[in-house]
Amino acid sequence: MDHVNQLIIFDTTLRDGEQSPGASMTCEEKLSIARALEQARVDIIEAGFPVASRGDFAAVKAIASEIRNSVVCGLARAIAKDIDTAAEALQPASRARLHTFIATSPLHMREKLRLSPEEVLERAEAAVRRARRYTDDVEFSPEDAGRSEPDFLCRVVEAAIRAGARTINIPDTVGYTLPHLFGGLVAELIERVPNADQAVFSVHCHNDLGLAVANSLSAVLHGARQVECTVNGLGERAGNAALEEIVMAVRTRQDVFDCDTRIDATRIMHCSRLVSNVTGFPVQPNKAIVGANAFAHEAGIHQDGMLKNRMTYEIISPEDIGLNATRIVLGKHSGRNALHTRLQTLGLQLDNKADMDALFVRFKELADKKIEVYDEDLQALISDLMQTAVADHIHLHSIRASTDSLGKSEATVTLGIAGQNCTHTAVGTGVVDATFRAIGKLTGTDCTLNLYSVNNITTGSNAQGEVTVRLTQNGHLVNGHGADTDIIVASAKAYLSALNKLPPEDATTRVHPQGV
Repeated sequence: MDHVNQLIIFDTTLRDGEQSPGASMTCEEKLSIARALEQARVDIIEAGFPVASRGDFAAVKAIASEIRNSVVCGLARAIAKDIDTAAEALQPASRARLHTFIATSPLHMREKLRLSPEEVLERAEAAVRRARRYTDDVEFSPEDAGRSEPDFLCRVVEAAIRAGARTINIPDTVGYTLPHLFGGLVAELIERVPNADQAVFSVHCHNDLGLAVANSLSAVLHGARQVECTVNGLGERAGNAALEEIVMAVRTRQDVFDCDTRIDATRIMHCSRLVSNVTGFPVQPNKAIVGANAFAHEAGIHQDGMLKNRMTYEIISPEDIGLNATRIVLGKHSGRNALHTRLQTLGLQLDNKADMDALFVRFKELADKKIEVYDEDLQALISDLMQTAVADHIHLHSIRASTDSLGKSEATVTLGIAGQNCTHTAVGTGVVDATFRAIGKLTGTDCTLNLYSVNNITTGSNAQGEVTVRLTQNGHLVNGHGADTDIIVASAKAYLSALNKLPPEDATTRVHPQGV
């Protein structure tokens, strides 16, 4: 693709996306998402904010060590320690980008930073110069640019480019601006900043008014050639511009946009499901591109039109984003080759033979319970396998639960803990409550249940149930995910998945970057 006409996709799911309350990820989960993003040909993966915690540092370093086909980026405030720490974490990367930022709006400079505009200007330039000691690929963001004064913004951007920044990102940090205003701001900066031709202009829009994608696309039409976005629009508050919406809007409307991304769109659905499973944030059914209803048609008029010509009511083919219209029917008589072929078609990969063997056993167990195993079932099985691999110090051995119309519910749970099986029976207001009480007693934990969500993965009474829980204990918040044809078993798996993610008592406090 001609560089002039390439729209660079900068994915910040692992950084800004993780800042969404409850979306905390383990290092291995971040690695699995980074691999999926690399396979989707994402140009730049913002792996995290290394100075935030030891966990963030380790995750960025692990991703930098493994990812080779995408640029790996680390975020740093305009502070020497942040920049040095980010550079250290990025050191193993074959291609590294250092992204530094400082706020430039009058409100942020006055109330948050307590700095004068001149002091902010000096810090911005010094930060970029320090970052350039480590890499030629430096990105600078004037935080809250959407509410910054254009004259001052021009001065800061000019100084950052002069200091060596080769990407200038314009963030609408609080989702305040409107498409015509934001596009106009980007165009003004490109026109007014004397050295603007030495940098790629980028945008990072938040969705507080539901305009993140619209604002980003307006900026692209006015000269921006990088968009910062997240899978499923995950992010702080109302989220960020959704990667899948940006990519497919530009690709679908090539009559309007004179650029395109290098994204392999057939990987979009896999990335969406993976991020949803890892974070425990289900995708709303009517979500654009990746929602369950995005390609569903119920109205008779629509169905009639679809039967005559799909384009009457679908502007995107489901195959374009990785939904395969033709499928191999998988059931209890299917062998390893059929399963392996289906996984390849879906773009799913397992790291080793042991994982494949474990998946095949689970597949056969599920196939014995169901007439047919669907693609969504395979996604859930792999997600469940990942959870088990991470959570191996406490595992579910068995559950026996009962309830009656008088409201008495009882659960007897047996767990494997430190190599020994332990059993406890508890009573609760329902069988799920009784199960959670029994697990709490066996593990000696006293967690607060913040979220309990159940979704059916496919249709039918024998469908797998997918359960997401969110727990807090001692200030730590963790997500858990479990799937099974028995919703009680799925609930127990999800609860244990979350418990096994609770950090040790000496876990360091996470530093918040205050967003971009």
